[in-house]
Amino acid sequence: MNKTVFLDRDGVINKKLENDYVKSISEFEILNGVKSALQKLKELGYLLIVITNQQGVGKGIMSEKDLLKVHEYMLKELPEIDDIFYCPHINGTCNCRKPENKMLVDAKEKWDIDFDKSWMIGDSEGDIICGKSVGCKTIMICDKLDTNANFVIETLNQVNDIIKK
Repeated sequence: MNKTVFLDRDGVINKKLENDYVKSISEFEILNGVKSALQKLKELGYLLIVITNQQGVGKGIMSEKDLLKVHEYMLKELPEIDDIFYCPHINGTCNCRKPENKMLVDAKEKWDIDFDKSWMIGDSEGDIICGKSVGCKTIMICDKLDTNANFVIETLNQVNDIIKK
């Protein structure tokens, strides 16, 4: 079975646009330190899987084709990422949108993942709830301590110190 680091996308991998969605490659800005953090996680033997809500598709703000172009670009720039699971649905219309855990369960089936040896890293409480619901350890990227996450860090490049232990 594989150990995995599940990563939210917006706010963890790339800059989150306030009150908007990343709709194109030109709006997709990889955060500082992300590439080196991902490389270090790969060296530790983890699969890296992005788990992301993308309701901009369901709202008609962007097409699924637009989203896939952004994801193709992300994989080109960050080849350390093994897979991407996304929910294009509007909040409340499916069972895959985080904090629901269907994307994690689907990833487990595809990649033979051991949740007890895996981590969920996100920037919202929904990410943390999702990860905990399947038994992953959790890390919140934020500057506040009001979370149920196991650990809190300010940027992804701090993650290796926690996971190595």
